Amino acid sequence: MKRAALYLRVSTLDQHPETQSYDLRGLAAQRGLEIVNEYTDKISGVKARRPGLDQLLADARHGKFDVVLVWAFDRIARSVRHFLEVLDELGHLNIEFVSFRENVDTGGPLGRAIIIIIGAIAELERNLIIERVRAGMRRAKLEGRQIGRAPLQVDRPALLQDRDRGMSLKDLAKTYRISRASVCRVIKDAQPAVSKGCDSGASTTADNKQLRPPKTAA
Repeated sequence: MKRAALYLRVSTLDQHPETQSYDLRGLAAQRGLEIVNEYTDKISGVKARRPGLDQLLADARHGKFDVVLVWAFDRIARSVRHFLEVLDELGHLNIEFVSFRENVDTGGPLGRAIIIIIGAIAELERNLIIERVRAGMRRAKLEGRQIGRAPLQVDRPALLQDRDRGMSLKDLAKTYRISRASVCRVIKDAQPAVSKGCDSGASTTADNKQLRPPKTAA
């Protein structure tokens, strides 16, 4: 008799997984499966980390069951990609996947064919998204629009003069309405050897030690 694990998930705490459990236990009885464990998550499907699902996969790697029963595809995965990743891992572990609502069983040829079709559709969708993004970028370039972050607009000579007058990095950032990191970048680009306050203190200390004259005996 094959060992089965049930995975149940509801999206909110006020929902109850008992309906899913009832249907899956009936399905297990019909197939002659022995239920050895039940994993439950009360969490939104878009969440990447789910304690119940993580524990199920951990136990699957230790060979604690032979079949995973779920009520529907969207109960176990947050996206098509995640769904295929879970099925791929279960497949490599020689664990069958059965969905109650879609009536899909990867233990049979029809079930495996459906999974392959789902994977092909997901790959097509990813390729179409990539092509649409590239087409949009090409159109933006032809129209002369900026792609990505706009170049830093700041009066660099004035900023450097204020720095030479002793203005702090914080005050420079506030005056020119840029980040402190941007102030450091402007100073380093203009005066890489004397960008005070932007280099690490360790290098300055090391330089001072090298320039310090050696002590003479009294």
